Amino acid sequence: MAMTDPLGDMLTRIRNGQQAKKDSVLSPASKLRANVLEVLQREGYIRGYTEDASGKHPALRIELKYFEGEPAIKHVARVSKPGRRVYAGSKELPIVRNGLGITIVSTPRGVLSDAEARADNVGGEVLAEVF
Repeated sequence: MAMTDPLGDMLTRIRNGQQAKKDSVLSPASKLRANVLEVLQREGYIRGYTEDASGKHPALRIELKYFEGEPAIKHVARVSKPGRRVYAGSKELPIVRNGLGITIVSTPRGVLSDAEARADNVGGEVLAEVF
């Protein structure tokens, strides 16, 4: 059975891994997933990620981050889903938790956080929200 929402699957793996207090989780590799993980690492929500080619298919090993025993990511949700795509211009990008969280946006300049997209004055598909 083909997966209909690969990015949503990765976000769920991160959510489940942090609930189970895992150090790291594995997710199948793709360029979009790696770009989203790059944004999460830049913003300080994960410690990092590496390409793991030890199995049959390439995978991404995501190193989860905790602060005083609590997960760094309190909430992660997919906004634009395969059944309902959500787009926003640079002026209409959602602000998460009054600026304490981030929105991950796929723009013509790559995958960016909402602050980076506003600074570059570009909009795009709103992929996920994190806080």
